[in-house]
Amino acid sequence: MSFVWRVLKEQYSNFHLIVRLSSYDVKSTYQMHYLGVLWQFLVPAIQIFLYWFVFGLGIRGGQPVEGVPFFIWLIVGLIPWFFISPSIIQGSNSIYSRVNLVSKMKFPVSLLPSITIMSNAFQFLMMIAVLVLILFIYHINLGIYFIQLPYYMLCLFTFLFAITLLCSTISTIVRDFQLVLQALMRMLLYLSPVLWDTSQLNNVLQFILKLNPLYYIIEGFRNTFLGYGWFYDDWAYTLYFWAFTLFILSIGSAAHIKFRNKFVDYL
Repeated sequence: MSFVWRVLKEQYSNFHLIVRLSSYDVKSTYQMHYLGVLWQFLVPAIQIFLYWFVFGLGIRGGQPVEGVPFFIWLIVGLIPWFFISPSIIQGSNSIYSRVNLVSKMKFPVSLLPSITIMSNAFQFLMMIAVLVLILFIYHINLGIYFIQLPYYMLCLFTFLFAITLLCSTISTIVRDFQLVLQALMRMLLYLSPVLWDTSQLNNVLQFILKLNPLYYIIEGFRNTFLGYGWFYDDWAYTLYFWAFTLFILSIGSAAHIKFRNKFVDYL
């Protein structure tokens, strides 16, 4: 556990640096585009429309999910996914792509995945605000379940940091892993309850799908915004999620500390 505390201490001590560098990263990404940061909304909006057209109108014929319009049900799952997927893919490549720039400085390399996550978090938080506005337009009352949003935010950011810390270490050492991860994330979009309702499956298939920790996060956001339930209703699944996340964090921290002085050798 000493590895975990060491890595977490680096994040806490340099949080101001993470925020500053991530804000520069966002600005530099869109500074040469005419529409600038508007692309952070246009691209997700186009994707949401396509998914809604295919899965909502095409496959479901416009039928609601548990009394909720499919469009609302869809965007509540897609918005966290639009944050999760690029954060994992880009975060896993963050050390390999930038370690050469910071290798000559006194710079904690463990901050690189966090900077990537924070860069994507700006768009995510703005989209959450837009989601609340859309729910208001549809006359959907958030209700008391909304107070558990900070909990699921904690779940989301903790899991992303744990998985990107581990994957960025592996990806730097074994470059093929990055391609495998990209393919895996494309598969997980359809193996998670993002685009389709898994409640119609039998208990065995649901159990298998729930082994994916992203299932817990996506369903958690729906529980929060659509009032489906509390995070402690299924305490066994909550324990599984945190056990899995802390296990990944422990392995990722140990691997990162062990190999980070040798990262430049793998470039």
